[in-house]
Amino acid sequence: MALCRCSSNNPLWLTVVLGGVTAALVGGMNKGSDMSQPETPTTAATDAQMKDPAFVLGYAMPRIDGEPQDLYDYKGQVVLIVNVASRCGLTPQYEALEKLYREHSDDGLVILGFPANDFGKQEPGSNAEILEFCTSRFDVSFPMFEKISVVGETAHPLYERLRELEIEEVGGKPGQLGGDPGWNFTKFLVDRSGRVDSRYSPRVTPDDERLTDRIAELLKTEG
Repeated sequence: MALCRCSSNNPLWLTVVLGGVTAALVGGMNKGSDMSQPETPTTAATDAQMKDPAFVLGYAMPRIDGEPQDLYDYKGQVVLIVNVASRCGLTPQYEALEKLYREHSDDGLVILGFPANDFGKQEPGSNAEILEFCTSRFDVSFPMFEKISVVGETAHPLYERLRELEIEEVGGKPGQLGGDPGWNFTKFLVDRSGRVDSRYSPRVTPDDERLTDRIAELLKTEG
């Protein structure tokens, strides 16, 4: 796969070349909030995968430094998707997330952080400010992405798909299936095939055995 930047009036215009097929991915930018909302699925995923409601790696999204990232590149790894915030009572979970990532990245675990300002306005900063905060305070090295919305009508398509999955949240309200994340640091665990395996409430910390035991089980599987 080749990724190249092309001249355009939109600074987030990307041309993705896959096996001779060219697809344009255009992400809108809200300059006031420094929030990118790409709408188009990556062409790396097959039609069959995109029709599978549990498959969530079919999107191309900018990393927090602006570099393009195809989530399909993470297929074959165990993926933990987390919506994060810098001014939340749960923000110290960054430390445990980084520890979990460093312990198991060589085994095939990757953690993807998605900053969002949806809950209590607890992620008000720019992408540059968020990056500086999480790296200087918690030495975060796992992939971080540009700020998005994860709830309601403005939710990124990735989170639209995540909320539609009728999965009971571990540590959440019993019997409640799917829906928007309830707060910062909601966690979605994705297996090596790119399908969501389980969902965990914000209060389930990254070192909670309910999460770590399931990660260990998925890491034993083949991609």
